[in-house]
Amino acid sequence: MIPAAFDYTAPSTVDEAVRALADAGEEAKVIAGGQSLIPVLRMRLAAPTTLVDIGRIPELRGIRDEGDALLIGATTTHYEVQRDPSVREHALLLKAATDTVADPQVRHRGTFGGAVAHADPAGDLLAPVLALDAELVLHGLEGPRTVAAADFFVDYFTTALRQDEILVGVRVPKHTGWGAHYEKFSRVAQAWSIVAVAAAVRVEGGVIAEARVGLTNMSSVPVRARAVESALVGQPATAEAIRAAAAHAAEGTSPTADGNADTAYRQHLARVLTSRAITAATGV
Repeated sequence: MIPAAFDYTAPSTVDEAVRALADAGEEAKVIAGGQSLIPVLRMRLAAPTTLVDIGRIPELRGIRDEGDALLIGATTTHYEVQRDPSVREHALLLKAATDTVADPQVRHRGTFGGAVAHADPAGDLLAPVLALDAELVLHGLEGPRTVAAADFFVDYFTTALRQDEILVGVRVPKHTGWGAHYEKFSRVAQAWSIVAVAAAVRVEGGVIAEARVGLTNMSSVPVRARAVESALVGQPATAEAIRAAAAHAAEGTSPTADGNADTAYRQHLARVLTSRAITAATGV
């Protein structure tokens, strides 16, 4: 199907992009890699009046070390995140999750910020961003502002982004020396997650000192498995302790039922996959 007609602009700065969005009004859409938006346009599930292409803004691309955090530019591709040595060293969970995104072709075109801003609850980057306590750096007509990941995801495909704002980067606190793993369950390779678990764990002297666990597709937004994290801290890094903590994974969740899985099955998957993810992250 051919998309509906739209105007197109490709600003060269963040300020120009923000002004273009404001001028175009509520029916404007931002595009970068286009791996989520273009299929929607072709199916006419969206018909924006204007596309604002931010892919040519140099300052939005790349990964910068900010001392205690990494700043990942919004238009940095998944491929670049996968292969960046600083991500592997300081945010291993992001590398693990990005490895599972779609296929190599999509990872070369799709952008980290685009996937986060799209806010698909089955997307594989939302739960890791939440688990690592990342901050989203936004820019609008009133200037820049920073929103915690816990406040950024509002509902299905809905975020705290205002109509005149763009996501310029994701600031990820360093988790140097932490073990990490992303455990994903899907019907076929390269498909969206039916359920997935993002786990990052710091072990000291055989004891779990800190833990971060995020759940994918267990609600309309990514979810922190707080009960699991609390149950892990202070426990020995053993299979028995991990299984006991993972039993709390579905607490407080409200996954939807669809053609892939009903609510009870998703909650069962959350417990099983949480145990697997933490086991892999701790190297037990």
